[in-house]
Amino acid sequence: MTRPSLLAEEVVPMTVTGQDTDARRAHRALDDGRSSVRLRAALAVGTAPDPRYVGKLVERCAVEPEFFVRDMLTWALTRHPVAVTLPALLREVGSQRAQARSQALHTLSKIGDRRAWPAITPRLLADPDDEVARSAWRAAVLLVPEGEEAALATALTAQLGRGGRETRLSLSRALVALGEAAEPALREAATAPDPGVRAHALATHRLLHDPDAGFESAVEEAKRVVALGGGAGRAAGGGSGRPPGDEPEHEGQ
Repeated sequence: MTRPSLLAEEVVPMTVTGQDTDARRAHRALDDGRSSVRLRAALAVGTAPDPRYVGKLVERCAVEPEFFVRDMLTWALTRHPVAVTLPALLREVGSQRAQARSQALHTLSKIGDRRAWPAITPRLLADPDDEVARSAWRAAVLLVPEGEEAALATALTAQLGRGGRETRLSLSRALVALGEAAEPALREAATAPDPGVRAHALATHRLLHDPDAGFESAVEEAKRVVALGGGAGRAAGGGSGRPPGDEPEHEGQ
């Protein structure tokens, strides 16, 4: 049997028969100190899926430092049968290691099997680690069952105002992805005592109704509204949430 050309000599020859020796060598390659070797090993494992690789792929996701290798590990997992990957990933979302939780959630969002929905708990949506929370938000809006969107929006709006720009942008995108189901929760959040939460709610509301508006522009406008004492009334009125008499400005992305 000829070896797949996807692997470098230093990685390992793997055959479609999945012999134990091939599996052991693949496992060693996934732990290699060179990221290029790990990347090619993950590519090869995904190209010739074998259920015996799933545990190692999941294990490696939890500790892999390189983004591109993690992305390939996720791709390799999506190439394996869901019946094998789903239980392993669901166990991983309860890990004490933040990267393990984050990468498992990311992979679940790529697989897209809604049987994973019960694992997206309120605790994960409010995870103290921003990267885990962001992964949970993305997975949640993709996996949420029909009819549960409004409840999810309420859970997500409880996180408004947290983190830096990227975290806030991720949350806004998740809420916008829920569409009109997010409207009542955003209106409620616009009455919050925290001005940061109100501004984030108003900015998200604007993006919901004007998807072409840039996030920075929406945030700055929302801050002006809050500074002028605006809040729920702006969101409830629909549109941009611009205070009366405030003329439109050029809005870049």
